[in-house]
Amino acid sequence: MIFKDFNPLEDKVLRIIDNDGKVVNPDLMPDLDDETIVKAYKDMLFERVADEMAVSYQRQGRMYTFPPNQGQEAIHIAAGMNMKEEDWLVPAFRELGVMLARGVTMKEIFLYYNGNEQGSNFANAKKVLPIAISIGTQYQHAVGIGYSIKYQKKDDVVFPFIGDGGTSTGDFSEALNFASVWNVPVVFTVQNNQYAISVPVQKQTKSINLAVKSVAFGMKGIKVDGNDFFAMYLAYKEASEHARSGKGPVLIEALTYRRGAHTTSDDPTKYRTKEEEEKWGLTDPLLRLKRYMDHKGIMVEDEEKLIAEKKKEVDKQFLEAENFGPYPLNEVFDFMYTDMPEDLKRQKEEYEQFLNWKENRK
Repeated sequence: MIFKDFNPLEDKVLRIIDNDGKVVNPDLMPDLDDETIVKAYKDMLFERVADEMAVSYQRQGRMYTFPPNQGQEAIHIAAGMNMKEEDWLVPAFRELGVMLARGVTMKEIFLYYNGNEQGSNFANAKKVLPIAISIGTQYQHAVGIGYSIKYQKKDDVVFPFIGDGGTSTGDFSEALNFASVWNVPVVFTVQNNQYAISVPVQKQTKSINLAVKSVAFGMKGIKVDGNDFFAMYLAYKEASEHARSGKGPVLIEALTYRRGAHTTSDDPTKYRTKEEEEKWGLTDPLLRLKRYMDHKGIMVEDEEKLIAEKKKEVDKQFLEAENFGPYPLNEVFDFMYTDMPEDLKRQKEEYEQFLNWKENRK
């Protein structure tokens, strides 16, 4: 029903709680007990803490470029809660919370952003593809996986993510087209955080919204308040059930705001105002969920103590990544081709000679 009631052609937005945490659409409130809501809040809080600490490590010169996730936690945790064990996660590069929900560790995240490919190993995470830095390519991969699921007559669902800027790539349109033609079980998410690096979404498309792009491809689509945990939970619940039952793909536009920089190499003051940031700050997903919990008398234990514990855990995993050891030389060269070409052999030999020379100078 939500796809009918919140028709993207009419630019309607699925929203259940307002900025003060008050329920504005009680008929759509998901049936979640207090324990589940508290867990969701704690998971969002862990993502926020881990994200802020990652930025801090980068600023200390202890990690390379990192893409902040602050402000998009409700999308990530709601998605993770609606994914079954055999479902697939196909991330872009700003899906920290979903990856954590699927079993990826902060140690692996830190390894990846320190240039160590062991960070893509995901030892305890099932069916999670590596982070996709090339914009849009992950959507094609997701459709291919979806086609395989349908071919094998399984009931798994694929969850790929992309940003608003990625909707301008050819991969985005091609993926949606084939997903609909093949009727594959894919739930596409566009995290519309208002900016593709410095380009605002208003300069990205003339469409009334991004969810409406689903109409041209003949699939269900919906625009959701991405900072409303309950709205995102309901959207993912309905979309995954739709896809899992063989009714085809769904496109979700999650309307949110990137509170931090595009990456730690970016300076958002160059293209957006303090007033805009403060306005969107009132919609903060953690603040809204906490206010809802306060209204309902749903308690969380000492939050300062909780944050301190989470910081301690993140720091522990960062130190493990920081002291992981040197990157094996053979992993740089040996696994690109079945038979290593001559030019790559020469590069490897030259680098080995350099390392020997460096060692002999000590």
